[in-house]
Amino acid sequence: MDNTFWQDFTIADRFGEEAVRDTFDRAFKEWRSNYKMLTELVIVLNHKVWQHYENNNKRYMELYKQLWGDCDEWAYTNLKGEELTYYYNTTD
Repeated sequence: MDNTFWQDFTIADRFGEEAVRDTFDRAFKEWRSNYKMLTELVIVLNHKVWQHYENNNKRYMELYKQLWGDCDEWAYTNLKGEELTYYYNTTD
């Protein structure tokens, strides 16, 4: 799936935690109703957790971990049937 989540969050990283949160809020609001794009968002958030872990940036690692958890919880609570199966199989 073609998206700019990685680039958007990488740019936001340079502008601080508020920019990362704002980027997340915008992406989540726009894409939470599209289960495939939501899945892509969760994957990027997970990769950002690990990127910042590997770079010893605990502050950003924790921020992305929180955003990933919020998004993941929303998906498990709100997706049903085929959508949830797709989400689970893709992120597992």
